Amino acid sequence: MTEATDVTAPPEEIYDASDSLVVRKRKRKERWGRVGFWALIVLIAIFLLFPFYWAINSSLKTEPQLRMTPGTFIPRDPSTGGIDITFQNYEAVFQNDAFIRAVINSTIVAVTVTVIALVIGAFAGFALGKLRFRGKRASLYLILSMTMFPQVAVLTGLYAVILNFGIPAIPSMILSYMLFTLPFTVWVLTSFFQQLPMDLLQSAQVDGATPFQSFRMILLPLTAPALVTTGLLAFIAAVNEYLFALTFTTIEPDARTIPVAIALFTGQVARQEPFGEIMAAAVLVTIPLVILVLIFQKRIIGGLTAGAVKG
Repeated sequence: MTEATDVTAPPEEIYDASDSLVVRKRKRKERWGRVGFWALIVLIAIFLLFPFYWAINSSLKTEPQLRMTPGTFIPRDPSTGGIDITFQNYEAVFQNDAFIRAVINSTIVAVTVTVIALVIGAFAGFALGKLRFRGKRASLYLILSMTMFPQVAVLTGLYAVILNFGIPAIPSMILSYMLFTLPFTVWVLTSFFQQLPMDLLQSAQVDGATPFQSFRMILLPLTAPALVTTGLLAFIAAVNEYLFALTFTTIEPDARTIPVAIALFTGQVARQEPFGEIMAAAVLVTIPLVILVLIFQKRIIGGLTAGAVKG
């Protein structure tokens, strides 16, 4: 008489083969998903970094090399085809007094705008984020609505006001940049202050601290990531602004900032477009901003993600 089949075998042994097949399929799917993800990351990185690479490549070429057709990804001699790198465009930029003066003007304007925006924005963010007063929500919406107007919409009226009051070009640029930098700074810092625990403020008040002392000694140090983020973004926006700078410096050329000075580069002969010098100047201006972002990268990420998750 044959032995009966053991029907009490564990299910793991019966379905072991099918389970391993499912696991292999899932791992294969995850592996291809990772490959696709990193391929997308590489494509995005190439798309974002290629313009900067092309600017560096163009800045290291002479004018005959820039006229080569098709363009080369590495500076090459037009006759021999060998690699030929030149720094004459950078030398011409450093010898350009108008560009050096524009760098100084942009630094003065950008630093002043950033400091004023952070000081006023920090106080406003603390008041709107932690204090109670009538009309707080309306104030927030009013501040947000100020960022909805394009620069062209306010340029004519603002220029007429500045012209009538006789305000110099650099102070006029500082005041005009505040119209767009300050609302952004106030809104971001308000959101950050709202996420700070109210217990900190209450504990400071119990210990006898005034609202200003609580703000300066307890809450303000905790806003360092948001201050770095908003300050760096305000600085970059002030350095890159072109429309107001071009308008306000038309009658005061010595106050031109970097974007205006680069746009008005002229060649050594008539109808010459100094493309190599323009690219060299753009690279020289971009490198310090990239270094600042890399230095404050962690604080920038912390400031941008602050308040994203409630806890």
